Amino acid sequence: MGKFIKKFISITLAIILIAVCVNMFLGPHNIAAGGITGLAIILEELFQLDRSIVILIFNLAILVITFIFLGKEVFFNTVIGAVLLPIIIGVIPHITIIEDVMLSMVVGSVIFGAAVSLLYRNKASSGGTSIPPLILKKYFKVNTSVGLFITDGIVVVLSLFVFNVESFFYAVFSIFITSVTMNYIESGTNKKKTVYILSDRNKEITHDILHEIGRGVTIVPVIGAYNQMEEKHSTEKQMLMVTLDSKNYQQLLTIVNNYDEKAFMIVYTVSDVHGHGFTYESGSI
Repeated sequence: MGKFIKKFISITLAIILIAVCVNMFLGPHNIAAGGITGLAIILEELFQLDRSIVILIFNLAILVITFIFLGKEVFFNTVIGAVLLPIIIGVIPHITIIEDVMLSMVVGSVIFGAAVSLLYRNKASSGGTSIPPLILKKYFKVNTSVGLFITDGIVVVLSLFVFNVESFFYAVFSIFITSVTMNYIESGTNKKKTVYILSDRNKEITHDILHEIGRGVTIVPVIGAYNQMEEKHSTEKQMLMVTLDSKNYQQLLTIVNNYDEKAFMIVYTVSDVHGHGFTYESGSI
């Protein structure tokens, strides 16, 4: 029950952010930046239909597709968002917070991208065109940010025939910003570094990494290819591998330089790390 309540709160927060984005940032400037909300803005302009009613009708249809292709879990999570979105869209006032169109578009797009990522993290959605990206990811391994870009692009093209060209390009930029925001969030906002170290002072370096940084060290046996090719006496050496937060990299660099300024280091920036010490328990690995 506690897990369900936490998920419900997260989904509700994401839906509120989407509604605020549509009614206060994009909608007032006729920016139909894709999605069922963008389609609702277009139909509202053409036929004076209430956007919340349009969203509700389309979401009911999309729920059937969700159940067929994504299963019960996503279906039940989508039910929450699909029902909440039209209700909250109808409650949130239609006001203009930022008069400048460009600034309003940028702020709204970032909020929208963050909200959709929060929904995806909970295996949920607000219904509408946020469902096709989940289907594309499940069956074709397409990144959700790319899938959203494709489905939203169709709606944006339709907006070109309803609003002016400026609104069309603002919508295109909005989709791009939303996609970048989602990709950044999905790739991990807290980047890690994996560092390989070749040194003659491995023992001292390992000791300081364990006790000063609090990260585990993996010792990898290595043999230099040059010595083998020259048929000289080849001595097996040890290479250290450590994964740590980016903020600790300078501390690691100081440790290595204190013992061996000629140490050979290879550094990789990684987007995500799972396992002991990173995703479920703090401390060294």
